[in-house]
Amino acid sequence: MAKDNRRSTGISGLDLAIEGGFPLGASIVVQGSPLTGIDHMARQFWSVDGNTGSYLMIDGEVEQGMLNASGLTPDQLVELCKGDRVVVDSLSSIIISRGIDTAIAFFERVKKEISSRDANIMLILYPDLHPSHEEIRIMRIADVVIELKEVIFMNEIERQLAVHKIRRGQVPKRLIPFNITEKGIELSTTSRVV
Repeated sequence: MAKDNRRSTGISGLDLAIEGGFPLGASIVVQGSPLTGIDHMARQFWSVDGNTGSYLMIDGEVEQGMLNASGLTPDQLVELCKGDRVVVDSLSSIIISRGIDTAIAFFERVKKEISSRDANIMLILYPDLHPSHEEIRIMRIADVVIELKEVIFMNEIERQLAVHKIRRGQVPKRLIPFNITEKGIELSTTSRVV
C-alpha cells in the first residue's frame, strides 16, 4: 500500500522495499532485457488503479487499453502522456530511431510535465543497445532507476531486481529476488546481500 506522498509500484513487495512506492511526480527508468519480466512490471505499474494513465507502446504488441505509438514523433508522444501513470515502451526505440539528443529532449520535457501534476512516468530502457555515455545521460535525468536482471546459477535462473537510485528516498542495499507468475512479478521473501 502506497503512502500519501507515494504511488504504488503495482508490486506490493517493491512498495515495502522503497518506503511505500514511487515518489509522486517521479520519472522511473526500468532497465532490463525482455526476458526479465520488464513488460510485466510496466503493466503492473500501469494497471494497479484500473488503467488511470497512458501506456504508449512504441515497439511491441499493442494490448487492450494501450496506445499504438509506433512512428509518432516525440512531440506527439508528449501529448499522449495523460493520467497519473504513464508508461513509455520503450525509450530505447526513441533513441534508436531519433537519436540520443532527441530522446533526452523528450525525456526532459515529459518529466517536467509529469512532475508538475504529481503523476509518474515509467520509461523502458533495454540494455546493451546504447553506448554507456548515452545510458549515463538517461540515468542522470531519472528520479528512480531500477534494473531487472537474470543470473544463472548452475541449472537455475534467478531473477533479481536492483533499485539503483531514488531521488528523495533511500535505496535498498540489497538485490531483491523475484519470480514471474501468471499474475506478473512477485518479489521473493529471501534476498542475496550485495
